[in-house]
Amino acid sequence: MSRVSQVFPGNRVVHPIEQESFRRLRARLDTSHFPPLTRAVVERVIHSAADLNYAADLVTDEGALAKAHAALHAGAPVVVDVEMVAAGITRRDTVCRLKDAKSGPGLTRSAHAIRLAYEDVGPGALWVIGCAPTALEELLTLDADPALVIGLPVGFVGAAESKAALRESGLPAVSNVSEKGGSAVAAAALNALLYHPATKEFS
Repeated sequence: MSRVSQVFPGNRVVHPIEQESFRRLRARLDTSHFPPLTRAVVERVIHSAADLNYAADLVTDEGALAKAHAALHAGAPVVVDVEMVAAGITRRDTVCRLKDAKSGPGLTRSAHAIRLAYEDVGPGALWVIGCAPTALEELLTLDADPALVIGLPVGFVGAAESKAALRESGLPAVSNVSEKGGSAVAAAALNALLYHPATKEFS
């Protein structure tokens, strides 16, 4: 393979190892039938987890992604449920209020953090939830009017159910059907939109 790094949108330099990883991914899975932003999200999520099954597990909508892409590149705030998600988003500041949150009767720290974050950002944000199903459940109770909800919490208790509720809500979203997910894949979905060029085609 070439040892010369490529420059991607936003002057992002892509290491040869990442280039080769995506080449191998595409050699094993044909993603050419996906529309552009969906393909970007699917490929980067698969890349983050080395799990080709995400191609059939993810639920996305190209129109919603296009609007979210425009909002993101126009400077819409990004809220995350945990610092692990924030750590994976390297090209945009994020809001995470978990350190300030407290649990209470019928309220987890993760859910309280979502309430606090909404007080900070108001409507129109992109929400990236990769850890706690209760964070996603709480977001669905708010009048958040999000630009996008990346709802990919992981776990055997509540994860699949919270993602099903997200899809039923009608909010613009990226989710998956199964119980798997996690901080890395949630951050990857957001990064896919960050790395994709801001052009008139998606504005």
